[in-house]
This record gives sequence, structure tokens and C-alpha cells, in this order.
Amino acid sequence: MDAQEIMELIPNRYPICYIDYVEELILGEKVTAVKNVTINESFFKGHFPNNPVMPGVLIIETLAQAASILILKDPNFLGKTAYLGAIHNARFRKVVRPGDVLKLEVTMEKQKENMGVVKAKALVDGKKVCTAELMFIVGRTDKEI
Repeated sequence: MDAQEIMELIPNRYPICYIDYVEELILGEKVTAVKNVTINESFFKGHFPNNPVMPGVLIIETLAQAASILILKDPNFLGKTAYLGAIHNARFRKVVRPGDVLKLEVTMEKQKENMGVVKAKALVDGKKVCTAELMFIVGRTDKEI
């Protein structure tokens, strides 16, 4: 999937749409996506000047967006929105800097009706930078509310 296809599926837009493309998608099982981290990211202006580091919370957000792609590709959830319900066991192992290619790997662990859990990890050069378990809830879009 390219950026345009991703934006047709998830509601995130610039400056907070962090997935550049999807490398692999196995429906209901896993997704592998990529975020190219550039010096032009808006958050680097304040985090931190002269020492640019991608905020951990945005790494989690990027993983959640990859999870949304996996979830919302399910035919039962097309046209819906995946909301982050909980973050468990988040661990940060390495900083992410401009020039890094963030590879996101998300696997479905369990799903029941409109709720579920995914295991997520972010890697740079094959090394883990972040791991977490994310709980999601699929709901109506704001257009339906």
C-alpha cells in the first residue's frame, strides 16, 4: 500500500499520518509498514533542538497507525475507525533520529467482535527500538456520530 491508499483507510492526515508505505499485509494476521524519519518532521523543532530524537509517544502512535491498517482492512471494519484502548508493556530500547527507517511489525494476538489486542514492534536496522501490546476498539467514524 502506498501513502494514498493508507489515507483512504485510516483517518490520520499530515502532520500526524506517520506511515509512508506498507510492505506486507496478511489479512487478520500481520502487517509490516515503514516510516522514513526525516529532519523535516515538525516534532524535531522542539524535541530536542540540537539533539533531534523522535518522541517515544510518537513511536507508539506510529505503531498504532500500522495496527489500524491491519484492523481496518478486515472487511467487517471497512469504513470504521480503530481507536487505541490501552498500551501495555511498552519498552523503549533505542532512540530514533532523522535518517532512520522505522520498520513497524504488528501481529494480531486476539480479537473478539470489535475489540482486540496486537503485539507491535518498531525496528531500525533490524534492532528493536520499541515493543508494546496495544488494545484496540473499532467504532463508528465521526461522520456517523
